[in-house]
Amino acid sequence: MTQLLSEPVATASITICRTPAEMHAACRDLRRSGTLGLVPTMGALHAGHLSLVSAARAGCDAVAASIFVNPTQFGPDEDFESYPRTFDEDCHKLESAGVQLLFAPAAADMYPPGNTTYVDPGEIGERLDGASRPGHFRGVATIVSRLFHIVMPDRAYFGQKDAAQVAVIRRLVRDLNFPVELVACPIYREPDGLAMSSRNRYLSPAERTRALILWRALAAARRLACHGETSAAALRAAMLNVFAADAGPNTAPVRLEYAAVVDPDALLPIGDTSRGALVAVAAFVGATRLIDNLLLPAISQ
Repeated sequence: MTQLLSEPVATASITICRTPAEMHAACRDLRRSGTLGLVPTMGALHAGHLSLVSAARAGCDAVAASIFVNPTQFGPDEDFESYPRTFDEDCHKLESAGVQLLFAPAAADMYPPGNTTYVDPGEIGERLDGASRPGHFRGVATIVSRLFHIVMPDRAYFGQKDAAQVAVIRRLVRDLNFPVELVACPIYREPDGLAMSSRNRYLSPAERTRALILWRALAAARRLACHGETSAAALRAAMLNVFAADAGPNTAPVRLEYAAVVDPDALLPIGDTSRGALVAVAAFVGATRLIDNLLLPAISQ
């Protein structure tokens, strides 16, 4: 089923396309029968990814997915080479979840030799994760734009765990007039609260336990908000206190990158959360960078 050939590979329920031309033609055929949903991924799939597929199946007549570890969104010292690649296993998961069409291109097909065209999302791409990962959202905006042009989906499904990415792509859709509805799906968590991530597999058992500090920090801010606190500074202080209380020698050190309370669309800091807010945190647990967030709803007047 998962052998990679130079032309689409069809099974009883899934077709695997390797080139943009093959994928474009296959998607055109699917769209003739109704609405098409797209679930873009970098593979190493977990239950969070499959929840996006479920949402797409519920909202569309057909579902396509992509697996592409995009080199342009990784920095020179990041984990592009070591990023987990589990293609055969991912194909079985997508097929079982009801995906009809899978796009799995080579880098040379998405970035042909001599490629000089990129999509720069502007200042929003320099906020939150973009501040510490220069060029990251330029790579994200570029690959998502190319996927939208190739697939031409009616709806595209992304996980809220990558909240800054969702904001960047929402701006991309608006500014470039992509005829696609962006659907942000809730974060999928382990029973103890840890947000599911492909990078969780990097964690040692001790680091896996330590990683829960991200969720504890967010939960501390949420408790204050539930008791009526609308000061962004107070919510951020509550998160910082969780990290400060956890400081000290440990076999699995944690290094906070940011704890922020921002507008969920512009990703700019806000002072008051009564109109809603994104509470977000990023930290290195050992050598692994993890992110997490929660959305605070607007307070009814």
